[in-house]
Amino acid sequence: MATIDRGDPDGLFDGLSSDSADLLAQLRRRLAAEAQSAGLLDVAYRTVDTPVGRLLLAATPAGLVRVAYPIEDHDAVLTTLAERVSPRVLAAPARLDAAAREIDEYFAGVRTHFDLPLDLQLTGGFRRQVIEHLTDIGYGRRESYAAVAAAVGNPRAVRAVGSACAHNPLPVVVPCHRVVRSDGSIGQYVGGIEAKSTLLTLEAA
Repeated sequence: MATIDRGDPDGLFDGLSSDSADLLAQLRRRLAAEAQSAGLLDVAYRTVDTPVGRLLLAATPAGLVRVAYPIEDHDAVLTTLAERVSPRVLAAPARLDAAAREIDEYFAGVRTHFDLPLDLQLTGGFRRQVIEHLTDIGYGRRESYAAVAAAVGNPRAVRAVGSACAHNPLPVVVPCHRVVRSDGSIGQYVGGIEAKSTLLTLEAA
């Protein structure tokens, strides 16, 4: 059975004094540290506020394993991580400080490439081929779904490329937003069309 520390989603501690809130935060940090030192922290997660909404970041010891938009339902994402990766899922913000910092730098326009270890265990087969190719599409560039299909050796698999992008477990960091339609229109996106437009506009600035 999965045990997931989801922080305080219902605001049960909103009425705490600042001293009590600080104590709660200290207890959470201590729990995360002790779980990690005991080898009981398989999936650490935190959230980060961005111009495209609050993103959920999750990492295993191997690297960043999931980035999720609010539209994907963070609780559902955490449940899926517990089922597919490990039931030992814990809010441990410090484990994701580097990822949060790089994402902040990206949205500030000072980072054009992510230097984070990635754990791609949530994707496989053809979809993984597509995901691995996406990291080769440079900042500010765009490729069509057809061009990506050709690049991974299956020119007729245009729809499958679209499906792979829609199921990208690491949006923003693995730039599926740079894949557009052959006519130049931006197409669909896991975080919504507005988020995709925001990312493309940022990179074009």
